[in-house]
Amino acid sequence: MTDVDHPASGPIVECLARWHEHLRGRLDGGLDAVLHPDVVFLSPVVFTPQEGREITKAYLSAAGGTLGGDDEGEVGDGAPEGGGFRYTKQIAQGHHAMLEFETTVEGKYVNGVDILTCDDDGMITEFKVLIRPLQAVNAVHMQMKAMLERMASD
Repeated sequence: MTDVDHPASGPIVECLARWHEHLRGRLDGGLDAVLHPDVVFLSPVVFTPQEGREITKAYLSAAGGTLGGDDEGEVGDGAPEGGGFRYTKQIAQGHHAMLEFETTVEGKYVNGVDILTCDDDGMITEFKVLIRPLQAVNAVHMQMKAMLERMASD
């Protein structure tokens, strides 16, 4: 990850530290320890905002299974080595952060941004995901739909 010209400050610093610990599987309490009970999730493929911790956890879990990257197959131009999800840039200040990421889904290069907003306690109150290019959006949409259907049937 790269830093901006000014070091991050505000409640977002602790929020991001917990988010990254969660991604490493080392956050006590998991997503409950970083998501506000009334968090709003804004998906790149679902029109309406998803409100609440439980639905946000479902979407983030599905995204983790979808955006983790291809284990095999052809990796598109510009994709990270091996196709795995990784953050490439981070901008953070006050209550807000933008985390740019790269991965591959179905051999398609995915470039996106997670935009996080937190409260004064460093709990995520809004989680927005933007993805490009269009082929990636379509691939992620199909994978997320399938993942959410599998999760609902379990």
